[in-house]
Amino acid sequence: MNHGPSAARGFMTTFLDRYPKQHDRQILFFPPALTFATVRDALHDRTDIGLGIQNIHWADKGAFTGELSAPIARDAGAEYVLVGHSERRHIFGETDQQCADKCAAAERAGLTPMLCVGETLEQRERGETESIVTRQLKAGLSMLAQRDVTTSLIAYEPVWAIGTGKTATPNDAAQIHAVLRNALADLVGDKASTVRILYGGSVTPANASSLLAAPNVDGLLVGGASLDPEGWSQIASASA
Repeated sequence: MNHGPSAARGFMTTFLDRYPKQHDRQILFFPPALTFATVRDALHDRTDIGLGIQNIHWADKGAFTGELSAPIARDAGAEYVLVGHSERRHIFGETDQQCADKCAAAERAGLTPMLCVGETLEQRERGETESIVTRQLKAGLSMLAQRDVTTSLIAYEPVWAIGTGKTATPNDAAQIHAVLRNALADLVGDKASTVRILYGGSVTPANASSLLAAPNVDGLLVGGASLDPEGWSQIASASA
């Protein structure tokens, strides 16, 4: 919940000046809903950058004042949607079933869901990380056909590392990403290797490259560090 339309215009000007087209990676923006059109218009000739929405309701339409449906987001120009972000789960109480419903709604409308999974510090200390992320992954994807699972995006975001300055080490990330890859193999077999799994949690320009170099880490989901266009352009340009 940052950067209204006015701030976003300046942000996009600065970022795009510092980030020329690069064809070996994919960059996605997930702006707030009221800022979406501003970012979309700024990207009119940047086909190398994708655009998503931060949240959707699971119904296609109806009496849900204040909510956004997947068809509305798609009509506005969204290609992707975040589902099950830790803040949605832990602040707003979203359940695994609601995440499954949202992934299904996204696919119906032609959006690609990015399903977020991750454990709290308490769950980590109890040794529950693997069971938590596996449960969240399989539940969230449970209503999708195999084809749609393989085109979805997964993001591992340990709740204890979001906005805290604490970051999972590359080895930590690689370990849990391997768990997620194995869980995906249970769902889609050998095609699990094609599903992109991102890491999110206190990503900075200083640690982006080392995280990207970790096995099974296919990308980064960047939160607070993406609010600065110069720092974000450095992360977007990072190489493993």
